[in-house]
Amino acid sequence: MKKFALVSLISILALTGCTNVKAPNVEKKITWEHAGNLPAQKGFEKNIGVAGVLSGTLENKYVVVGGGANFPFEPVAVGGAKKTYSDIYLLEADGSKLNTVDHINWINEIGYGASVTTKDGVYYLGGSTNPEGDNDILLVKVVEGKLKVEKIGDLPFTLQNGGAVEKDGKLYVFAGKQDGQATNKLWSYDLATKEVKELAPIPGASGRTQAVGQILNGELYVFGGGTSVAYTDGYKYNFLTNEWTKVASVELDGKGISVLGANSVKLNDSEMLVIGGFDKAIWDDANYNLGTLKGKKLEQYKAGYFGADPKDFNWNKNILVYNATKNEWRTLGEIPFDAPCGEGLAIINNKIYSINGEIKPGVRTDRMFAGTILRK
Repeated sequence: MKKFALVSLISILALTGCTNVKAPNVEKKITWEHAGNLPAQKGFEKNIGVAGVLSGTLENKYVVVGGGANFPFEPVAVGGAKKTYSDIYLLEADGSKLNTVDHINWINEIGYGASVTTKDGVYYLGGSTNPEGDNDILLVKVVEGKLKVEKIGDLPFTLQNGGAVEKDGKLYVFAGKQDGQATNKLWSYDLATKEVKELAPIPGASGRTQAVGQILNGELYVFGGGTSVAYTDGYKYNFLTNEWTKVASVELDGKGISVLGANSVKLNDSEMLVIGGFDKAIWDDANYNLGTLKGKKLEQYKAGYFGADPKDFNWNKNILVYNATKNEWRTLGEIPFDAPCGEGLAIINNKIYSINGEIKPGVRTDRMFAGTILRK
């Protein structure tokens, strides 16, 4: 059967020169366990899983996850409507299980915004189906074991499928759809003064959505993303000089890996871990066919595309680690569950939590997984 990939036609889903390391890291491995399931959203009897969620950690003790979208009424293959949620969950670990200790509803439905974990809480930028809330900057905190959400500012543009980081009291927002257009722009937002400044854009493609990025060794690293095609390139940004430099593309054994739609966490000052990513060849092929085929041929293609099994989409199952000091990618092996995209990803000490996400176009998983990082 012909393989397919998730389309960047989001309307359908409503949705260096460095040599890379070829061998897995022998110093670490990750063991995975089922961590539980999220409770049903308000007004629903069951949570069928969501993608495009708010996620992060609070007080190095709690995991927060919220919003996201799915197709609860009819499958996307038959034109089912996409539903976004206002539910936000506060989760606490009990061994490898995540237990819900608070569940609230924000005033807006949220999904596909940018999440940033900081010492002050988790910032969430954009990502709302309410046009008036799609440029909001929210701060999620825990107060006496309960969730508290407040709006602390506005972006000068709406944001979907972009990324953000925090450094020295400023939020840095990159790429995604800004005011509805895929872009490579980088902005800073001063949390104290509310001043917004446009900075040097990311090199390469002029439009880049669903990229991954972290601050490593004091610089911003951004990898992958895509539009109608998926990218595997990478760049780092120097905050002092306002300049970008090309770094190692995402590769293993000389083969490029798309991390479009993946999520990442920071392992330490120089390393980030990435889980997920749509397959580049299948993504590119699907975008071409869904954008050019007509009539019965398009119907037949959609039937095969949306009817395929998750494994047919070949989404990235490698647990990827990028080391900024060495400018190298490596793998810690593969995840033992369906590769998720748009999942929540969080890290507390030596535990990594992968929460829900899309496992094939239009289909989510309702499961949460806990990975324990083992060090020799």
